[in-house]
Amino acid sequence: MRNKFLIIGCVLLAILLFVMFIGPKLPFVDTKLEGERLFFPENGKFQKAPFAPSERQWLGSDRDGRDLFSLIVMGAKETILLIFGITFIRYLIAIPLGLSGYKNKGIMPKIINGWHKLFSSLPTIFIAIILLNMPFLLYAEHRMYWAIIVLALVEVGRVSYIIQQQAHLISKKPYMDAGITIGMKPVNLLKNYYLSNLAPDIATNFCLDVGRVALLMGQLAIFGIFMKVEFIQTGYGVSDIVNTSLEWGTMMREARKDVVTAFWIPFFPALALAYVIFTFNILGEGLRRYFNRHLD
Repeated sequence: MRNKFLIIGCVLLAILLFVMFIGPKLPFVDTKLEGERLFFPENGKFQKAPFAPSERQWLGSDRDGRDLFSLIVMGAKETILLIFGITFIRYLIAIPLGLSGYKNKGIMPKIINGWHKLFSSLPTIFIAIILLNMPFLLYAEHRMYWAIIVLALVEVGRVSYIIQQQAHLISKKPYMDAGITIGMKPVNLLKNYYLSNLAPDIATNFCLDVGRVALLMGQLAIFGIFMKVEFIQTGYGVSDIVNTSLEWGTMMREARKDVVTAFWIPFFPALALAYVIFTFNILGEGLRRYFNRHLD
């Protein structure tokens, strides 16, 4: 039986990769992202940005008059790499941490369980807002890199706890005793038994976590929390935080106001993030069915 979820997920992912790497080279994409606050049609009247979707600008424009379609295409690579970076770092830390507590006794399981409970007590969005608004992070020189690490660490406890519980179950399997009895080295046990059995679940959960991170990025943007900012002096002793990223979530920074006056500004970036979430959820379900096909 065909795995429709995996096929659809791969097709959606291929489209996403096309937009990321080929999209900016398409002739109808404005790579300079030059804005025009006023537009003069042929009838002698003028229009003021933001411009509604039309033949000239398919998805409309933002408040600076920049083409929203071009903004989404140009920001696709940065957005996806940012989401993948957070998820990859999270799993890079969580996998060895979870495996270190496979015996379910000692200090490591307590650390994992404590980490998991600490950051599971509140919604992830609240914890992220609190941490990213800390002065030492808000004014950090390399804020974006610190923000990536912080967002990755927030849910390391949850991921490592899942891996630790699965590794503990594997350690109780009869073939583990057989491997130890014949004198297999710990490295070979790790490679041949633990990682090979954990890999399907890790791959599936990784895809689902990409969707979770994409959702978190959108939520942070609505609350005005950005990954990459600069401080611009607007007066004597007064400065303002200005976003310098093309990441999709930043286009929704004034969503509560735009949804009434220019709904297309937050709608299409939100739709792009929803596409990413849908793609990786479908892909994750497809991978789960692929790895569990022998159970059907």
